[in-house]
Amino acid sequence: MSCSLYEFCRLQELKTVRDYLFQNQGKESAEEKNQTAENELSWDTSDWESGWDNGDNKEEESASSAKAEEEPSGQSPPWLQDCTVSLSPCADLLVVAREQKAAFLSAKWRTDDGGREEMTLAVSWSGALCTEEGERVSSVIAIPLASQKRSSTGRPDWTCVVVGFTSGYVRFYTESGVLLLAQLLHVDPVLRLKCRTYEIPRHPGVTEQHEELSILYPAALVTIDGFSLFQSLRACRNQVARAAAAGSDVVPPPPLAYKKWGLQEMDTIVDHSSVGVMTLCVFDQMKNASILGGFNASVKGSPPAMSQFVTVGSGPYTGFYYAVEGNSQPLLSHVALAVASKLTSALFNAASGWLGWNKNKNEEEAAQKQKPKVEPATPLGIRFGLPDSRRHGESICLSPCNTLAGVTDDFGRVALLDLMRGVTIRMWKGYRDAQLGWLQVQEERGDREFSPSASLPRRHALFLIIYAPRRGILEVWAMQRGPRVGAFTVGKHCRLLYAGYHLMGVNSVTSQGWQLHTQQVCLLDPTAGALRTINIPFHLALSDKKNERARDMHLLKRLSAVLKSRDVDPETLEREAKGALLEIKHPAIKKQALESLLSNRSAPVSCLTNVTSALHDALQQQDAEEVEASLLQLCSSRLKLLQLYADIQQLRSDANTEGCSGNQDSLEGVEEELARVGPTLQRYARLCSKPSVSFAQDSPDTPLSAQAFLTQLECAEDGEVKVNRSSEAEWNQLGNFLFWGCLCGQSPTHKVCDTLQLAGLRPQQLLSLVMSVWLQREKEVLQRPVETVRNLHTLLIALSNMDGAVDESWDPQSVSPWWQQVRLTCIQSHNAAAALLAALVAHSATKTSITSRADSKLHSEWEAVSLELEQWVVCVRQLEDVLVLQTLLLVPSPQGATGGAVVQCSIKTLLEGGTGGIADSVSKWVFRQSMAPERLKEILQRKETGDKKEQKEVGDEAGEKEKSQEEADETAELLLAVCQRFPDSLSPDLLFAHCSWEYVVQWNKDPEEPRYLYSAMEHLKVISSPHIQLGISTMMWSTFIVKRFSAAAFLMEKVGKAPKDRLCRRDVGMGDKAMTSFLGCCVQLLQILMEVTGLLVKNQSSLSFIPFYADSAMEEVPAPELSVEEAWSGAEGPASIAELALEQRGVHYPLVQHHWLLASLMHAAMSFSVKVKPLGLFDSKGKNAFFRDLTTIQLMPSGDMDPGLISVRQEFLLRVLTGWVQAIDDPSCPASAPLPSDGPKADWWPSLCIDLGSLLQVNPDILRRHLVCELYNQGLDPRAEEAMLQVEDKDVLGSQLLVLTGQRLSYSLLHNQNQTHAAMELLARLPPTLCTWLKAMDPSELRCPLVSLTETSRLVSRLTEMLPENHAQYSLALHLLEAVDVLSLSAGD
Repeated sequence: MSCSLYEFCRLQELKTVRDYLFQNQGKESAEEKNQTAENELSWDTSDWESGWDNGDNKEEESASSAKAEEEPSGQSPPWLQDCTVSLSPCADLLVVAREQKAAFLSAKWRTDDGGREEMTLAVSWSGALCTEEGERVSSVIAIPLASQKRSSTGRPDWTCVVVGFTSGYVRFYTESGVLLLAQLLHVDPVLRLKCRTYEIPRHPGVTEQHEELSILYPAALVTIDGFSLFQSLRACRNQVARAAAAGSDVVPPPPLAYKKWGLQEMDTIVDHSSVGVMTLCVFDQMKNASILGGFNASVKGSPPAMSQFVTVGSGPYTGFYYAVEGNSQPLLSHVALAVASKLTSALFNAASGWLGWNKNKNEEEAAQKQKPKVEPATPLGIRFGLPDSRRHGESICLSPCNTLAGVTDDFGRVALLDLMRGVTIRMWKGYRDAQLGWLQVQEERGDREFSPSASLPRRHALFLIIYAPRRGILEVWAMQRGPRVGAFTVGKHCRLLYAGYHLMGVNSVTSQGWQLHTQQVCLLDPTAGALRTINIPFHLALSDKKNERARDMHLLKRLSAVLKSRDVDPETLEREAKGALLEIKHPAIKKQALESLLSNRSAPVSCLTNVTSALHDALQQQDAEEVEASLLQLCSSRLKLLQLYADIQQLRSDANTEGCSGNQDSLEGVEEELARVGPTLQRYARLCSKPSVSFAQDSPDTPLSAQAFLTQLECAEDGEVKVNRSSEAEWNQLGNFLFWGCLCGQSPTHKVCDTLQLAGLRPQQLLSLVMSVWLQREKEVLQRPVETVRNLHTLLIALSNMDGAVDESWDPQSVSPWWQQVRLTCIQSHNAAAALLAALVAHSATKTSITSRADSKLHSEWEAVSLELEQWVVCVRQLEDVLVLQTLLLVPSPQGATGGAVVQCSIKTLLEGGTGGIADSVSKWVFRQSMAPERLKEILQRKETGDKKEQKEVGDEAGEKEKSQEEADETAELLLAVCQRFPDSLSPDLLFAHCSWEYVVQWNKDPEEPRYLYSAMEHLKVISSPHIQLGISTMMWSTFIVKRFSAAAFLMEKVGKAPKDRLCRRDVGMGDKAMTSFLGCCVQLLQILMEVTGLLVKNQSSLSFIPFYADSAMEEVPAPELSVEEAWSGAEGPASIAELALEQRGVHYPLVQHHWLLASLMHAAMSFSVKVKPLGLFDSKGKNAFFRDLTTIQLMPSGDMDPGLISVRQEFLLRVLTGWVQAIDDPSCPASAPLPSDGPKADWWPSLCIDLGSLLQVNPDILRRHLVCELYNQGLDPRAEEAMLQVEDKDVLGSQLLVLTGQRLSYSLLHNQNQTHAAMELLARLPPTLCTWLKAMDPSELRCPLVSLTETSRLVSRLTEMLPENHAQYSLALHLLEAVDVLSLSAGD
């Protein structure tokens, strides 16, 4: 791999920048233009005198001249050489300046025509920078400033543009051209601006250099500390931003602190480099003392730290200056030199050196007239130099390691300086007007592996970049005495941009973990409008042009390019690959090239085989000592695998298949088993054949490439071939390639097995591949079960006969590891049908194998036969059970039902699921089917004899019913078949318990679905075993219910009424309607607990308003015994729900009843929106007993309650009865219609209130009388007459109804607008006492005043019957009866 020059950025609007900077020059006359062209022509041909150009260069020059003439602009092509250019090290800002103008180009990203993202530089600001008359831009530099944020990873925060002027001013700008800072440091023109930033020391002994900005004047050098400059620029930028936002004036910032040195003893200085702080070693200190002080000179103190500066110019050609840092003791041997180099810092006051900060015109003119005070420079004498009177230095470029520097001169030479020794160590000739740059390359990690010092840190290589514009060539030279490692022909008008610094504001702490994205060297091509950078491999610095490794890397790169090409024919590919592999010398690179070829998917197998064979032959012809053993082993193993791939591919395409007639006798038992399980297999296949989405690349019929085949197989040193099982998909793909043809009858089974055995593959891995293919392609197997089973039998027999399959020393009394592997695969498989077929085939093959072994030994070993075959009998039985269960689970859910994906079961999952795993799977299926518990109970209770008749009748009527009914019947048959195969695991109580638990689990996931909790209660009610019912109820209450129930109680206690939907969702996690249903289910759950507890303790609950579902027997009910089918007795896993239920402790009946009271009150309050604080209806003892564990004994309320508390309870129950009466008065329903069994209109609400009143010490007769009055008030006289029969105190009820009757009659006689003449006459004949009493009545209290006179007459008759004759209001009742009768007669007339 060689050097490369690649483009990383495009420049937009470059012509616009040129026209803007040279717009004054465009007004020149044609004569001046012609003269300029002649001068340029003579300048272009002047390099012929150097003797370095040849004919090729002349052609390049003529081509470049032709391109220049084609330029439409009036400017000469080398316009960029007349400009001052600076590129930020981050390549995100380019500054081009000329005279008084400048243009800033910022980085932007755009999408090219091909859809790729590319970076471009576009003009972001342009304008004039000069503020004083006659000054021009002389130097410019763009410094990126690091971000101070902790999340920064090395990108700059912003970029500061520093501009030096001929007036001596140095000004600092933002990327948008806003002036931040300006200061006059010296009265001479600024010659050059340079910057030095922090570099991470690569070695412990390297001195850590500080950041600084250096400014060169003709006779002075100014240095500004980088840290203070960084802080000042940040402060100025923030202050300018705040002033712009507030619209106020900018406060002038304080001046910068700097050091200024007067460089002496040098005629002219044109460029400089600030090397940094250095310290002399003790030997150099003693040497200098001896030279300067003589024999008797003494050395005291430590060596001083000095700042080194190197200048170029003339007289001398190169000068070295040293300034002593800090307060270090000077050298006694050269006191005069130390005094001349004494460090002084010039600090200006706040008023000096500042211009252009939002002053008015008069102030600016005054400032221009009065120059700021300039501090004098501290003299600094030259230490030594390189004298050459005729040579004039033009530029100096410091290396990144600060030890070397490149210097150009007017003789066209490039000199390499060793700054530590102060000598020139190398010189290049023929580079007039050269531009220099440095590139530091880090060693690649791959190269480090082959290095003898692999444990040391990675090395760095240094390269010098020389751009010769006269010849249009860019060269790369290895340091220090290395060869030219790269050369590129570029344009003659380019600019080589080398910054020599990175981000300012970085230190050893903030730079940790950063990845600096900076470009070291860039080539700006104005003709193409592009920025290019150089990529240099590290290995080019290791040796000369004949480096074998570099040549090998080049061959590897060329081979990679050929492999990536899509339009290469196989012959060319084979030829190129063979030539490259044979020419590469380095073993590691040759191995890498071979692996690249073998991993290429476009290379045909013949090409891979031929190339690998040629390389293998070439290696064998070499001496054994010269050949690397690993490479030879790789070639031989890959060649062997390629041959195996070709053989299998040939057998797959072979049409001559083997006959299976020899196995007909051994398949007789298998065919009988197939006929027995055939209907189940057909139903399973039909349910599995649902349409599904799949991708073509995931199809098992996708051919296996040779590259994939090589990655999955590995050859050991002993010749054995191992299969690497990296992923399930690749494993199945390899199995399809090897054995699917045999299973389909398209490949000769015995030949395939023989080929694989000769190749060295283990039979155990082949058996695993066969089983994986068989189980994976279950759908294809079920399409032709007889044929595929026969082929599988043949294949298993062939594999078992291979060497190493069945151990010859196998004891028939033990289990065979070979067949145990097949059993384990079937046990773990989720493909029930394919696993069952494989087990049937393996059972038959095992029986054949054991029989042959017994015959060969001339005796029969019954123990071996029974032990091995018994394992298969159990496995086949389990697989049949799993197949029937899986067929049931595959029945699709009704449209719109929830429940998730189908549960995939296997023998392993069912055994690991414990004794309740089967019931758990079926319960999840019941939930997905939304099957009602009545329907499930009906299916489970079918008798054997009656079931067949019923099914037959249903079958006769199936032609007249819809398809949904047929599917429902088929589902019932499947469920019945599963229950028959699992009579113990799916007993009714176990199944109902699991279904109840599954529903409550699903409700807990989605509390907004109250029907889930209601279904859980319904399944719980149909459990016949009170022990299981009690345990499930207790676990359900403590696990899921009590937490939400307590939250609901506290919420209602807080708001004092039925809470709104928002509050319910916030505190309870469900809406108000869902919470009402939840409380109703809580009442049912607690009722079940009370009933079951009463049954088990022979104390039946007296509550009768909810149907009683438990057995009414009074004798002791024994706990059920849970058992498992014999075939599934090895289940190991968590205990079933029923087992956990039986382990639960009994509950405390009074505490359950206490919670039932609270739940009933809360349910009533939510149903009828009654204002109440439910916990306030109980005393302190009752409140403390709530939400405790139901199995504990708590201190319950006893004795008479506070009359005030009883009054509050009575008021609440009366409101509930009123709400129920108002709810059942539905005009849309007839009065005789039955009431629903659930909701606010349920018929059991009155009895509930009566029972609650009995438990809450409220007189039930008061509630009954209130109910009768409310029913009459609502106009529901028939229901009131029924409720009246239960009232005990008839006298009080008669008095209450007498008032209600008077209100009805008052409305009819006095307040009805449609009064008849008879009513008016009756009113006149009424006794004065009765008339006065009727007028005192208020009919507005009646909710239904319009009641028929017949109903009112019956009510009055009942009154006369209830009231005794000696009652004070008995005569009033007789008068009312007479009045009603008269009204009835008049209405009838």
